Amino acid sequence: MKTPALKPENLEKYSSAITLSDMEIFVFPELLYALLLANIMSPRIWAWRNDPWFAKLDGMSPQKKINRLKQYIIDHYEFNLDLDTWGLTDKATEMKRFEPFMDPDTISASNALFGYEGDKHYFDLDIRRHFGLEKYNDDIIPYWKTETVEAMDAFVRREGYRTGAGECVSLSTLYAAALFIICDIPLEDIFLMATPLHSQNFVAVGDGVLTNNRRIVTKNMWFNGTELTDKAQRALRNEQITMVFNNTGYVHSIYPETTMDPVHYERFKQKVGDYLFTPITFEILANFLRQHSRFQKCFQICHDHHGKKRWIAAERAYAYEHAAPYKVSDNTRDKLLEEIDAEEFYCDSIPNRICMPRLEEFFKNNPIKHFDAESMAELGKKLECTSEQKNEMLAELARFVHLEPEFPPVEDKTHRPAKKLDITPGMEREEIIQYIESMRTENRAADLAFYAARDLTRTDWAPFLKAALERNPVCIEATKDLSDDSLMQILTALPSESIYDGPRLAQPDEVWNFQTGDGLEKAILLATVLKSRHPEEKIGLNIQPDRVELKLSGQTVSFASTKGLRAELTF
Repeated sequence: MKTPALKPENLEKYSSAITLSDMEIFVFPELLYALLLANIMSPRIWAWRNDPWFAKLDGMSPQKKINRLKQYIIDHYEFNLDLDTWGLTDKATEMKRFEPFMDPDTISASNALFGYEGDKHYFDLDIRRHFGLEKYNDDIIPYWKTETVEAMDAFVRREGYRTGAGECVSLSTLYAAALFIICDIPLEDIFLMATPLHSQNFVAVGDGVLTNNRRIVTKNMWFNGTELTDKAQRALRNEQITMVFNNTGYVHSIYPETTMDPVHYERFKQKVGDYLFTPITFEILANFLRQHSRFQKCFQICHDHHGKKRWIAAERAYAYEHAAPYKVSDNTRDKLLEEIDAEEFYCDSIPNRICMPRLEEFFKNNPIKHFDAESMAELGKKLECTSEQKNEMLAELARFVHLEPEFPPVEDKTHRPAKKLDITPGMEREEIIQYIESMRTENRAADLAFYAARDLTRTDWAPFLKAALERNPVCIEATKDLSDDSLMQILTALPSESIYDGPRLAQPDEVWNFQTGDGLEKAILLATVLKSRHPEEKIGLNIQPDRVELKLSGQTVSFASTKGLRAELTF
């Protein structure tokens, strides 16, 4: 199978498709879609279709399919952002790597690992402490490599993990691939979004769905005022969207060129804008009070109980929501009130508090749009708090019901269209692989996808080896106290099962972290460690379909292999 020729100036980008760190994806945006395509080509997610959990999916609506998928992902994966998983590097090293591609000041202003702290929310959060970096000097940063589905699944092999795992970019690309393969959502309806601190997807189905790590957020959920939703909103509320991708291309906040079809980008902005806006109804106001609890002391709830009226402070009613399936904000409120201890209620109205059921009458058939000044003024008359409190509440309510995200601007950018990846639901896996192969010279993400997939029958060896030697610090650090002979013995004793099928290869840190690997993968791990110890020595690898020999200083070490690859390498 012929591999497209790799130009020397592309070596950094193509080797980054192997390691897929967050910072590499920021600098080389095509890598994000390359990882999605690698997951689509993988047999792993296609095997989910045989799971009984998805047996009756065909008769379900898109939303029910997505909910079904969400529960599967929650059950089988956890969120992982451990600093030790993929090791540490430093700002100077990475800045030097990326200097030919992006200005260092631009990186520092836009990427969390290089100094970005977002707005006041993230400054108050103390980014380095939040990430667990305070124990290192300010120059140290984690690699935070994005995992393929194979590496995510392999976490079950690590101590302390009972399922697969991955960081936010891993989970977003896993979700996107599964939405296409399992739920038959067209790729043009799945928009991958990245901010300096997070990665998630917007799915243009119905009113819209946001994937957020393992979970999803529907439009109704976005406005429910719960703590979980509040956390899911942080990225869009506090950060600029740095890039957006679908199968027509991307828009990046930094680069002066766009490749996404402008019609698709405008559709994305319109759909997201509609998703992030809702009229103010009683339920929305009550949801707002759930999130902004400081305003609850302006309200009380009155209702009939055994033929008599009784009143309860709103904050006490909301407090009982935590232990009950009922809500203040919807038609289950009476059931919630019945669950509350009698001593929480008053026999008379609580002075200077607004009766929420009366507000409910005001809102009947009268939803208010926050930009309608006259309607907002009428609502203000009903909020009988102090003037200062009322104005603050109205301002916060308007912010609650309408978010204008900071989209990547396109006004001053040049549009250079990419060749659309016309992969559609209903295509089978092998058909998709053949199609992506046919697009390699016309679409950079398609070409990079085979590197992200680690398919050494379809890629040049140089990027894989460059990544192995330069960006696998975990195995080097973990084995620093072992002699060369002891290391060889440990590798020989490890299970010989690769986490990747066929001729695809794990990187050295994957082999070490998951304590398993084909003989060829073990040999490359050994070569990586030995090269770090003996940089002046030449290391040779003679790779045969069923074995590999590593030669160093006249010594030969052999490993059995089932990868079926053939190469003669020196480094």
